[in-house]
Amino acid sequence: MIPKEVFIKEKLSDYYSHIFEKELVQEIINVGDYRTIRNGELLIDIGDRMTHVPLILDGAVKIIREDKNGDEIALYFLERGDTCAISFVNCINRSKSMFRGIAEKDTEGIFIPVDKVDEWLKKYESWRHFIIDSYHMRLIEMVESIDSLAFMKLDNRLYKYLTDKVKIMRDNTLIVTHQEIANDINTSRVVVSRLLKQLENKGKIKIKRNRIIVS
Repeated sequence: MIPKEVFIKEKLSDYYSHIFEKELVQEIINVGDYRTIRNGELLIDIGDRMTHVPLILDGAVKIIREDKNGDEIALYFLERGDTCAISFVNCINRSKSMFRGIAEKDTEGIFIPVDKVDEWLKKYESWRHFIIDSYHMRLIEMVESIDSLAFMKLDNRLYKYLTDKVKIMRDNTLIVTHQEIANDINTSRVVVSRLLKQLENKGKIKIKRNRIIVS
């Protein structure tokens, strides 16, 4: 059996060892907890207290916001090399999560204890840059989500959702139901089915049973 330290070091080497100082990588190895979140499982739920911050090694996680009526909308996705920047604020302030994170496929991550988050901000330049860049990317993605809700026609928003998801999943065949799409873009299943048929007629997608092939 591979020792924990060697195993985590190998997992980090594909991406994070190129952006973090060697000393920081070693600290992550020392305190990090490797976990696999299976497809459909929760990474974090609304109201949970953050105890660890994830560094995504592989896979994809959908970040969702829910309103007081229980209606949901997908804000953005996390993939390899990402972390949920919002979780850093929750960790530092010891506040509860306002978002839900669900694995879109089997996802691997190294989870860092919250007491290291603030400590490393002061200690490591690469960690500060990583957090700032993460905030910047998440802010851009949330602004794009707001813009698409406010300014894009629903058919264009649907097609953008599909093409964005193809990039995240790295597969142009999406295993997804019409109801799941409706939940993610906050509309009805009937509307989604109608718009998907229109996109298929335009040659942009092909519809199969619980599958959508994006051209």
